Amino acid sequence: MRKTPRQTARYASLATAGLLALTSLTACANDAAGTSADAGSKGDGKGVKVKIMVGGLDKVIYLPAMLTQRLGYFDAEGLDVELLSEPAGVQAETALVSGQVQGAVGFYDHTLDLQVKGKAVESVVQFSHAPGEVEVVSTKAEKDITSPKDFKGKKLGVTGLGSSTDFLTKYLAVTNGVKVSEFTPVAVGAGPTFISALQQGAIDGGMTTDPTVATILDKKAGKVLLDMRTPEGSQSALGGPYPSSSLYMQTDWVNSHKDTVQKLANAFVKTLKWMSTHSASEIADKMPADYSKGNKVLYAAAIKSTLPMFTKDGVMPANGPETVEKVLKAFNPTIKNAKVDLSKTYTTEFVEKAAG
Repeated sequence: MRKTPRQTARYASLATAGLLALTSLTACANDAAGTSADAGSKGDGKGVKVKIMVGGLDKVIYLPAMLTQRLGYFDAEGLDVELLSEPAGVQAETALVSGQVQGAVGFYDHTLDLQVKGKAVESVVQFSHAPGEVEVVSTKAEKDITSPKDFKGKKLGVTGLGSSTDFLTKYLAVTNGVKVSEFTPVAVGAGPTFISALQQGAIDGGMTTDPTVATILDKKAGKVLLDMRTPEGSQSALGGPYPSSSLYMQTDWVNSHKDTVQKLANAFVKTLKWMSTHSASEIADKMPADYSKGNKVLYAAAIKSTLPMFTKDGVMPANGPETVEKVLKAFNPTIKNAKVDLSKTYTTEFVEKAAG
């Protein structure tokens, strides 16, 4: 049958629409596969492409992530690393297990939590041997909260529910006679949102890190109740070294991309060594200008206060995993009643090669 000009135009339009739909579906499928199947392959001439989600890029506890990029160590290893940021470590964990990224910079304790949920995740570079966290109380509540024993009935800020600050707050409470149900954790993030909540009375205190801690003290908005930025502070509050900030990845991905993981470990170990031989001011000079929020002296002071938490070699501290397990078992019924294989929550294979 001979088509009229109107029919010809209509068929052409439908064909074009069908082609566009097919193209769109193909692009979506390729994007979905890209973060998992294509990661670890060559990028656009820049090197091996890797996406890493950080639980707050501007937090000093996660400083090695951005510092490694600023020092050029990723490039030196032939890596094209894209650093992404979420307000809390628990959100970085979610991005990792959903396949959006290949690595997460967050607290090591998530590897234990995920294992009992059936997810195999392991720390491949351990940045720290102390939490780097500080429990602060507002100036309004400082007379009412003199220790974790006074947490009962209080509203306590954490970066996010299910985050490591949430875990540690619950541990401090239960080991001081306060049940988890007797206080209210409030997700307030970090930085300006945390400080605002503290000043406005939305929280009575909370757990946070530098540079938020330095800003709170500078504004006289609160005071330090417990300081876990040093190994000594970790020992006092938690009974041992507490490996916290780390690069952790899904075990299957690690095993199938060992060359890429080794390059990441090489870069991060170089950074940790560099940090151990440079001052806080020198480190601050390497970071993005906006991280100092217009006060470079205060930012350098925040880095100086937190530097003791970092390892020099990326190696898991002895007895660190056991301390983390003890902390989690104290309040988390899922982990308390589960058998955790700590040997599967971290590996030193890559950092040992990096050091060698």
